[in-house]
Amino acid sequence: MADTTFSWKVASMERTLADGVVHTVHYTVAAHDGTYSSSAYGSIGLDEPDPALMIPYADLDEFTVASWVANKFGDEKVQEIQAALQAQIDQQRTPTTGSGVPW
Repeated sequence: MADTTFSWKVASMERTLADGVVHTVHYTVAAHDGTYSSSAYGSIGLDEPDPALMIPYADLDEFTVASWVANKFGDEKVQEIQAALQAQIDQQRTPTTGSGVPW
């Protein structure tokens, strides 16, 4: 069984145009084990940034914004999301339910 790789990506951001403050991040999380995959999409609101630490909107990169999402969630929630995706992959690998008709 291959190890599952998780990729956190930023799909979009909502910001205030006047100051460039990002207040909402729309993200995706993809899980892939080489054969099977699963993914999730979500949105999270961010706290108002400390003006002294604010990064100008034009200088943001995906790694930084994805880290904001992970920090906002905390380790426990990140692990919960990844565990749910892993469960979907496990279900694909070894199904426990089925659908259809016998004819």
